[in-house]
Amino acid sequence: MAPRSGQPEPRGPLLPGLLLVAAALSQPAAPCPFQCYCFGSPQLLLRCASGAELRQPPRDVPPDARNLTIVGANLTVLRAAAFADEDADGEEGAAGGVRLPFLTALRLTHNNIEVVEDGAFDGLPSLAALDLSHNPLRALGAGAFRGLRALSSLQLNHALVRGGPALLAALNAALAPLDELRLLGLAGNALSRLPPAALLRPRLEQLDARLNALAGLGPDDLRALERDGGLPAPRLLLADNPLRCGCAARPLLAWLRNATERVPDARRLRCASPRQLQDRPFLDLDEARLRCADRDAEDVELAGPELEASYVFFGLVLALIGLIFLMVLYLNRRGIQRWMRNLREACRDQMEGYHYRYEQDADPRRVPAPAAPAGSRATSPSSGL
Repeated sequence: MAPRSGQPEPRGPLLPGLLLVAAALSQPAAPCPFQCYCFGSPQLLLRCASGAELRQPPRDVPPDARNLTIVGANLTVLRAAAFADEDADGEEGAAGGVRLPFLTALRLTHNNIEVVEDGAFDGLPSLAALDLSHNPLRALGAGAFRGLRALSSLQLNHALVRGGPALLAALNAALAPLDELRLLGLAGNALSRLPPAALLRPRLEQLDARLNALAGLGPDDLRALERDGGLPAPRLLLADNPLRCGCAARPLLAWLRNATERVPDARRLRCASPRQLQDRPFLDLDEARLRCADRDAEDVELAGPELEASYVFFGLVLALIGLIFLMVLYLNRRGIQRWMRNLREACRDQMEGYHYRYEQDADPRRVPAPAAPAGSRATSPSSGL
């Protein structure tokens, strides 16, 4: 049938395009897992947040998922092959265990995870970003991250506080096989030292060590941060650590001044001790003031609290003496009143005596007659001459 006049003829490419869109829409999409939310499509983002009801990762995540987030659950323990097929034998690289071959980002924050077993992330060969922050980790298997050859970002912020030295040693072993690691977050973990394996990752670009208990970095740590073979040296975030500004901090100060760009927050570094340098900017210090072998400096540093304590003790002694003196005065108040009265009467008697003598001396009747001149005695008619 010929088209009516005034109506444009349909273009040739438009009809095939519409057919392709209809075909795409007619394909059944993979179902979204129970208690999870799918944004865009399951291949893009899945978010599972079901509170305490979810104790294990969901088993029905679509195999073509790229991004999986589980927040606010109660996973507690991530067991081996938690994200692999049920028939996986747990061995590294088992072909049958791969269930999510395209998953690149996995976020497991605020899930009350305390234990991560060996092989917990088996079956995720494409995983590039893993976030376990804000979990009370107590135990970490030495092979927890095995098989994650593509992992480039690992976040463990505020997750290692409760584990102690044993967890730090396990983390050091778990980081050893991650040669592609580029970003590592260890902020807020009260670490007194950094795991050596973290500093030795060959492709590491940034290490976040803020909000820890680091008193400084030793020469071995600084040497581990250097790279050979043209690889870029990693950046290091160190703010909000209680730096000990003694002679042991001289290598760190010299390193920072030669490579300030390696520590973006270098201007925020402050001294926590000794007392005379407390809260001083670390970069503004003179190396001559970083003393610990000088005995006099140590004596001054140690004498501060002792001298303060002696002042407090001396003040307490004086207060006690004053209290005793006031108590003695109160108990002897009558005797003191009698003594004051006697003293007042004695003073009054003395003043009356002075007043009496003054009155006697001022009486005109007691003034002696003036003596007669010598010439008048010779011419007197009664003289008989």
